[in-house]
Formats: sequence, structure tokens, C-alpha cells
Amino acid sequence: MSEPDTHRALVRLEADGEADAEEFDLLARRLRAELGGLDVDLLPVPGELPAGAKAADPVTIGSLMVAFSAAGGVFPGLVETLREWLGRQGGKHKIKVTIDGDTVELERATSAERQQLIEAFVHRHG
Repeated sequence: MSEPDTHRALVRLEADGEADAEEFDLLARRLRAELGGLDVDLLPVPGELPAGAKAADPVTIGSLMVAFSAAGGVFPGLVETLREWLGRQGGKHKIKVTIDGDTVELERATSAERQQLIEAFVHRHG
């Protein structure tokens, strides 16, 4: 995406404390695959290991830079996809989404709490 109305969001997965490195890697790959189905570009995060590397900082592996068009409602769809993905996971994982220094933390909460938080964040950046 090289359009002038392209935005970037840093999406960072934080697995619950009971997840080991292998489970975290699997979660990060699932999240990346899920986001790959959207109309967004997934960009490498500085410091991320190349494919096939054996060891890394888990924060780096669980971080994705997502580029998306400001037009067409892509951002609300991205946030909804993240919310739904979290809801299908078994642990108490979190996803932090940061745009222009503004961060929202998505985690298991009541539907009403999540919806309120998401709507406010999307309103600021959508």
C-alpha cells in the first residue's frame, strides 16, 4: 500500500503468563495468518527475526506492523478481527494496538466493555 491515506498500526500480542515459548509462537503465527486475510499489508517490525530463525525475543515475534487504507472502513474491520480472534483463544491473552502513540489494549472483558473501548479508539483513528 503506497497510497497517501495509508495508516500504520503496531499490533502486539501478549500471551498470558502460562504460555510457553512454543505456545506463544503458535499464537503469533495464528494471529498473523488471521490478519493476512484482511485488506492490509503486514510489515516486518524492526528487530523481528527472519523466517526460520530459532530464537527471538517473544515481544518481537508477537509484534506486527499493519498498514491499511484510511478509506473503506478497514480499521474498524481490523479491530473487530483482533477482538474476535482473542475471543476464540483459550488463555488470558492481550493485544495492544498503537497508532500515532495512542494505544488500546484488547483483552477478555465483557462484550459491552470491549465494544465501548473499541468504538472510542476507532472513532479517534478511523
